Amino acid sequence: MRREEISQLFEKYGPLVYRRALGILKNPEQAQEATQEVFIKAFQAAEGFDGRSKVTTWLYQITTNHCLNQLRDRARRSELWQQHGELTRPADLQATDDGIVLRKLLSEAAPDQARAAVYVYIDGMSHQDAAELLNISRRSVGNLLERFNQWARKRLEDPS
Repeated sequence: MRREEISQLFEKYGPLVYRRALGILKNPEQAQEATQEVFIKAFQAAEGFDGRSKVTTWLYQITTNHCLNQLRDRARRSELWQQHGELTRPADLQATDDGIVLRKLLSEAAPDQARAAVYVYIDGMSHQDAAELLNISRRSVGNLLERFNQWARKRLEDPS
C-alpha cells in the first residue's frame, strides 16, 4: 500500500475505525483522537502492508492495539496518581460501573488475552471470526478467553 492511499482510506474507513475505538474507549473525544492516531500509524506502516489481509482487518487490528494501549496507559496513570497523588481522586476515576471494571481488566490483562476478550465480549464476534483476526485457531481463542476469565475472576476477588 502506498502512503498516498492513506487519506483515501481515512475518508472510506474513518467511521469504521471511530466506531471501533468508541466501542473500546467509551469516550467520543478519546475515540476521535484514537482515530487520528490510528491513521498516523497506518501512514507510518503503509509500506509494511503487503495485502495478505483485507485493509479493514489491518485497520481493525491497529485500532484494537492502539485502544488497548490507551487503556493500559490510563490504568498506569491512575496507579501513579494513587501512589503519588492526593488522597482524593478525580471524578472520572471514581466511577464503578461494569464497563469501567471491564476496561480496567482489559488494560491489565496479557495483550493476547485482552485482544481475544475485546473481539468476543465487546464486539460479539464468534470464536472463528476472532481467530481469523488474531491469526490463530478457534481453539486458541477459547484457550485465551479461558485464561482471561480465570485471571479476571482472581483479579476481582483480590484487587490488590
